[in-house]
Order: sequence, then C-alpha cells, then structure tokens
Amino acid sequence: MNVQSIYHQSTQYMKEELKIIEMAQNDPQHFGLLYKKYYHQILRYIQQRIDDAELAYDVTSQVFIKALTHIHRFEYRGVPFSSWLYRIAKSELYQSFRDKKMELNLNEFHLNMIESNDDNEDEVNQEYKIYLIQSLAALKKHELQLIELRFFEKKSFKEIGYLLDITENNAKVKTFRSLEKLKTIFKSISCSSLDLNP
Repeated sequence: MNVQSIYHQSTQYMKEELKIIEMAQNDPQHFGLLYKKYYHQILRYIQQRIDDAELAYDVTSQVFIKALTHIHRFEYRGVPFSSWLYRIAKSELYQSFRDKKMELNLNEFHLNMIESNDDNEDEVNQEYKIYLIQSLAALKKHELQLIELRFFEKKSFKEIGYLLDITENNAKVKTFRSLEKLKTIFKSISCSSLDLNP
C-alpha cells in the first residue's frame, strides 16, 4: 500500500524540482519558475508573522533577492526547495524583528484557524478551542514554533530539522516533548475550568 503523507513530497516531485534548481544555478533567468511557484507561499508565511503589510512585502522581496543571489550555494539535502526559502525567510524575519525591536507572538493566522467556527458547532467544542488557544499561548517560543511547523505548516521532521538547524531525530524528539507539554497544559486548563464551573 503506497500512501502519500501530507508531510512529504514525492520522489518524482523532488527530482523535477531539482532540475529547475540546476537550471536556475546555471542561468538566473530560470529562477523565475521558482519565484512563481513559491512567492505566495513565502509571502503568506511572512504575513502570518508580521502585522505590517508593507513590511511583509519588503521582507518577502528580501527573501527572494537573497535566494537568487545565493542559488549557486544551494545543496540538495533531501528536503524541498521551499525549506531553503523558509530558512531564509526565518532569518529575514528575525532580522526585521531585531531592526524594528518587534516581538514574534503567537501566530494570528493559526489562532484564526482554530477560532473559525461552524454555525453548527456546539458550545463544548467552542470551549475546547479556547482552552487550546490558551494552552498554545503558554508554550515557550521554540515549543510553539515546533507545533506550528509540524501541525499547521505540515512540515516533515526532516524539513523541521533543516529549518531549525537540528537533526531530524532531534526535531522529532523536541516536537514530541512540545506536544506532550501542550497536552499537559491543555488538561490543566480544562480541568481548572471544570472545577470553577460545577
């Protein structure tokens, strides 16, 4: 049985993408294909982390300028090209936060995903969403980042490791620990709420 996980790209997809990258390394004009393919994905990633729309576009431009400038340094390491772009985006975001002395907070987009409700959703489910949001807010930044990358961005452990400059196994272990901590916090918050509302 061959099941394609949402967390992984097919081997064929990776081979095709690698051909485009090699073309771009030999002739920068081919970089346009990668730009078109990933621009909106990277812009969305940055917009989810920056409130300032104009700044989000500027940072996205910087990501692609750096990617084009350093495309010859790209080495295939078994992860999609987008992981390399995300890594540059993460670096550019942190640089922007340092320059503007801003804080990276709980991702508003992901909060909205959790909060968005169906009219038919019952009160209990709404209550659990509130507990989940409170639990996510209680995590440390690096723990929240792991949860976001794995469960909201749908990244494989290999990609997470690449993005955070840690081993795939370390990414797996740290994500598991963060998830366990989230479960503990969630249980504590929901139990406390039940005690307060007999």
